[in-house]
Parts: sequence; structure tokens; C-alpha cells
Amino acid sequence: MSGTPYPQAGDHAPPPTQAALGYRSVQGVRVPTFLYGTAWKESDTARLTQLALARGFRGIDTANQRKHYHEAGVGEGLKRAMGSVPLARDEVFLQTKFTFRDAQDHRLPYDPRAPVGRQVVQSFESSLEHLGVHHLDAYLLHGPSRRGGLAGADWEAWRAMEELQRAGRTKLIGVSNVMASQLGELRARARVPPALVQNRCFARPESDRAVRALCEANGILYEGFSLLTAIPEVLRHPVFVEIATKSGMTSEQALFRFVLERGVVALTGTLSERHMSQDLTVYGLPLHPADGAVMAGLLGW
Repeated sequence: MSGTPYPQAGDHAPPPTQAALGYRSVQGVRVPTFLYGTAWKESDTARLTQLALARGFRGIDTANQRKHYHEAGVGEGLKRAMGSVPLARDEVFLQTKFTFRDAQDHRLPYDPRAPVGRQVVQSFESSLEHLGVHHLDAYLLHGPSRRGGLAGADWEAWRAMEELQRAGRTKLIGVSNVMASQLGELRARARVPPALVQNRCFARPESDRAVRALCEANGILYEGFSLLTAIPEVLRHPVFVEIATKSGMTSEQALFRFVLERGVVALTGTLSERHMSQDLTVYGLPLHPADGAVMAGLLGW
């Protein structure tokens, strides 16, 4: 990944500071290292988006996929926050996604009969309208169209996304829910390489380790989602709990701190105002390198 490398488990360098962990830089763009995820919030999306921004989050993740997201609710929450916090547009990192037809329900943000490239543009325009903005900070392909390799539709979508970035309509482009082989193929053939990868990193530890390694080797910023829900048994492990407790954290906070120290952008989708505040306090709660090494073993990192 780009930027100054962080100490890894077993190093004896001091832990990264709050300022160092707060943002990462990729392709010249600053990305907050903690994003608030808005999936499955439905009618509460606007309230929770506003609350997250009021509590201190400066990055919001969504998608133009009405099946799982209420993107217009994010726009409403952003509008409220900008009027009450107060908050300027350039203080908030906004990230959304283009989602293929097979992962949508009937509420489509594009004409399904249109060529894929045109669908991308239509979805993008719809996202700008939903969010009430003139540009995006990041636009992601919400997963390739098939599980193995990249199909023609994937390349049509990516070329359209490259054009959107070239035109200055989004600062960064990236991909979500991707395998290492697909990411390698995308990097090799893309005119504009992906700046971001967003994966459910603990759901498939072995395969996603390869994705993270590819990201680190090629200056791609890795975003991890479902960090807590994929490994409840690890969060309850006595050793993990002991490390968190002696570090002044809950198990959930310790996990977030662990991934942040390893250069991962963490997503949280908590519904709790208290947990929002707790999540952000991990910037000031370092882990001892030896404890990080133990946690890495427990997590299969």
C-alpha cells in the first residue's frame, strides 16, 4: 500500500499515532481509515448517517443497490449533518458502488436493456442525485459479474468507471467482493488500476490473505467489512478478551485497532451511538506488538 509502512506484529517500533492512523493516502487522495457502512439501515439510514458524522466519522460507504441500501437516505443524512455539525462537503469521503442486475431487486437505478457501460453512467448519475453532490470520492464495482475470472460485462463496467474518473467525476475507482485472481487480472489489463478493494476479510481467511498481499504489493488500499460478524468466536476467545481488557478496550475495539495498525480501512455499521464513539476512540488505544502477534494467530491473519 502507499504511504508510510506501519509496524507489524513483532516489530519494536512505537505504535502508530492517532494522526497516522486517521487517514491513508492512495493515488494522491486522503481516505479516512474508519468508514461508516450504511447497508441494511432502511428507514433509519438518514438518522444514522447524520449521527455517524456528528460522532466524528468522516467517511461514508453506500451503494446504489436498493435491495440492501437506501442511498437517498445517506444523502438526506449528509444534508442534515452539513447543516448541523457544521460540515463541508470536502470534509466527507463519499463512496458508493455500481451493482450488476443479478444482485439487484426490481428497484433498478438504470435501464436493464441498456449496454453495461451505459448502466454504469445511469447508476452514477442516480447516485449523485441521491447523495445531493456533484462528484464522488470513490466509485466501486460492487463485485465482478461471476465468481471466477472477469467477463465482458466486468470490462464494460470498468471502462465506464475509468472514464468517470478521467472526467473528474470520481476521485478513485475500485472493486468489492473480489478474488485474488480477479484482482490480478484487473490490474494487468486496466487502463486505470483499482485504488481500492473492499472485501469481507475474515469470511474467507485463506483466500483473502492473498488479496491483501496483492493490495499491499501494488499500492491498493484495502477496506475490510463485516469485521465483527464473521468471527464472533474469536472475539469471545479468553486470550483475545484478556488482551483487549488489559489494553483498555472491548474485544470489538481491539479488533478494529488491530486492523487499523495493519493499514486496513475499517468499516463499521453499528446502530449504536455509544458504539460509534467507542469505535473512534481506538485511535488513542495502542496494542502492544507482542499482543498484536498473538491476535494475528487467533485471527488467522
